Amino acid sequence: MMFARYLRTGLGFLVACSALAGASIATAQPYPNKPVRIIVPYPPGGTSDILARAIGQKLTDSLGQTIVVENKPGANGNLGADLVAKSPPDGYTLLLADIGALAISPSLYKLSFDPVTDFSPVTMVAYSPHILVVHPSVPVSSTRELITLAKSKPGKLNFAASSVGSAPHLAGIDFASRAGVDWAYIPYKGGAQAITDMAGGQADVMFNGMLATYPHVKSGKLKILAVSSSKRMSAIPDVPTVAEAAGLDGFQTGSWQGVLAPLNTPKDVIARLSTEITKILNTPEMRERLAAQGAEVSTNTPEQFTGFIRDEKARWGQVVKAANLKLE
Repeated sequence: MMFARYLRTGLGFLVACSALAGASIATAQPYPNKPVRIIVPYPPGGTSDILARAIGQKLTDSLGQTIVVENKPGANGNLGADLVAKSPPDGYTLLLADIGALAISPSLYKLSFDPVTDFSPVTMVAYSPHILVVHPSVPVSSTRELITLAKSKPGKLNFAASSVGSAPHLAGIDFASRAGVDWAYIPYKGGAQAITDMAGGQADVMFNGMLATYPHVKSGKLKILAVSSSKRMSAIPDVPTVAEAAGLDGFQTGSWQGVLAPLNTPKDVIARLSTEITKILNTPEMRERLAAQGAEVSTNTPEQFTGFIRDEKARWGQVVKAANLKLE
């Protein structure tokens, strides 16, 4: 009788242990075990949105879970970024944002989050340079000639700024400061309106994204002088960089995008996401797809991306401060 009771007790203990083990295994299922959201803090159709959807398609296959892209626009990307910063750090809510929300906004807005300290960066995704263009009526054929003309007519040339505090606007401010020129800034409510006025002759000069601007160069409505990348772009190999065309060493502007997760997301989850997204971006298909849009794949490690965001935030903060730029 006693032996039978011990046997039953032992069996019960084993059954209980097995049940607990099973529950533990079920709880610790490999990441991911449900759909993953990528928040794009801008309206549909922009560069960040296009990249998120392209990556999301491939990531669905590699992770074995549906990737849902959600647009959460507002306040130049700050609303969507804030949403992700306050999301659970479990890897199921990610942010795909650009230089505006991650490096420029901290100097222009009073934010409820810090791009450097409130996220776990995953990887940079892409970089696309600005191109420096003028209206064909502007009598210059090189960047140095533009600088000479601007110096001879202080405040007379009009610079079309896609919006106040945007990356193209700050590119114009940085260029003018380094080159020692002074021009009048015309603020617009977006790049499309700025380009339309440039093509129509209402403005003289602008920096703007290559994807949206280069078609107007090919049509003859705008004249290209330089590209703001650190090296010449393969899509336009005959166009010099601003640095070489104007003697402005180290000058580089443009738009970049990257993927981030909320702070304290497990390191193994960040590593998995970084590895998978990097593999996707470095396929010939994705490289060609981005090149056709005037961008290039630019990936790095989570640690490198963290340092990059910190450096970019400091760099553009100095430009904003030097220009005493304020949003009304």
